[in-house]
Amino acid sequence: MRLPREAHTERPWRIHEITRDFRIEDVWSFRTPGAGADDFPVMLAAVRAGGRSDQESRVARVLFAVRRRLGDLFGWDEPRDAVGGRVRSLRERLPRDLFETVDGTERDDLPLTPVYRLPDEEARELANRTVHAVMHLGWIPTGDGGYELRMAVLVKPNGLFGRLYMAFIAPFRHLIVYPALTRQWERAWRDRDSLLG
Repeated sequence: MRLPREAHTERPWRIHEITRDFRIEDVWSFRTPGAGADDFPVMLAAVRAGGRSDQESRVARVLFAVRRRLGDLFGWDEPRDAVGGRVRSLRERLPRDLFETVDGTERDDLPLTPVYRLPDEEARELANRTVHAVMHLGWIPTGDGGYELRMAVLVKPNGLFGRLYMAFIAPFRHLIVYPALTRQWERAWRDRDSLLG
């Protein structure tokens, strides 16, 4: 479910310390029935296990394929434009206690690079010619004794082209990509026992 920006800004997340020059693009919540305070690592593991591209909706797969093709055609995703190329990693901004929470060389199947990880929040980043983006995941008490996953996407568009690109893809994100991601991640939570075996 899409949430207002305040659902992210009102929380005392550590991400605020290092993203003052980024804007909040989107905030979404994901239901995790039966989740407890210590289940954030379980949710992250379930998302990784159940978040493969072959599990995405057909429409989302088509959109990502079109985006990859356009990126190849116009050179939007060249290594020189990635984190460590055109932009410096947010890891360079981290205080020591956050820096030590992940190995800077850590990689997994997700297209974003880990910045830091805490018991109730994680940040990952990516950059290309259009934008430097951060995906922040947080674990939130729901008020009924449970917990849910929240995702905030923070961006720093690369000039006018980056701002126009973000405006152009907004309807696709809101109407197709995030609803499909919501179904996929909520299913990963429900299926966590079989996914994590």
